[in-house]
Amino acid sequence: MRVEGKTVVVTGGGSGMGRELVLQLLTRGARVAAVDVLPAALQETAALAHAGDRLSLHTVDITDSAAVAALVDVVRGAHGDVDAVINNAGIIQPFVPVNDLDLQHIRRVLDVNLMGTLYMVKAFLPVLLERPEAHIANVSSMGGFFPFPGQSVYGASKAAVKLLTEGLYAELLDTRVGVSVIMPGAVSTAITENSGVAAPATAGEAPRMPMTSAPRAAQIMLDGIERNRLYIFVGKDARLMNIAIRLAPRPAIGFIQKQMRSMLSRESTPA
Repeated sequence: MRVEGKTVVVTGGGSGMGRELVLQLLTRGARVAAVDVLPAALQETAALAHAGDRLSLHTVDITDSAAVAALVDVVRGAHGDVDAVINNAGIIQPFVPVNDLDLQHIRRVLDVNLMGTLYMVKAFLPVLLERPEAHIANVSSMGGFFPFPGQSVYGASKAAVKLLTEGLYAELLDTRVGVSVIMPGAVSTAITENSGVAAPATAGEAPRMPMTSAPRAAQIMLDGIERNRLYIFVGKDARLMNIAIRLAPRPAIGFIQKQMRSMLSRESTPA
């Protein structure tokens, strides 16, 4: 689906990949409804965009199903029809094993990453089905198909998003709604700070992983959506890990466990 002239809803539009998606969508000629829980972050995005009435800002907590349901009419009031939704908003967990992770953090990660995505899909899918052409893109993660110690619950939430999206693809094959699942690797954003999570005390000692810039990640995502791809891998690391987990799962998992051992070797305090 070409995004030019279309209205696209982007969650997490106040920072990181979400902000870059908003800016690049506008550059490609789309109308954008940027959604974020932080109004100040949305204002910063708007200041960078200079997009006039092609950009609307919506302060919404996507874990609030009623607020998400109400968002549909608000966006339609601002832009008319809605043609696409990119569920980008997400958070990570504190860098601790499951055994040390409290239930409050577990629920929060699942609520934002999985339930927030599901609420958005449930709210906007009826509208998208009315359009001559539409698209849903859900951001999963490399962690949704490859296990990373200290991010097991985050990975579980993103694995659920991946399978949810694959299920939607199967259900919508005979409709005009395209579906993509996006799996970024390491992307240079402030997700740690935005998640309210403290970086591990030993993070500076851990080997650096190759990172994709947020602008490049957004470009890959939008190119994939416009080409109607089901799977969109963002970054060389995501593509490599996808191959490794399929061909040699035990050695691949062991390698990552060794790389991340120093990050989990000392007691971490959840943020």
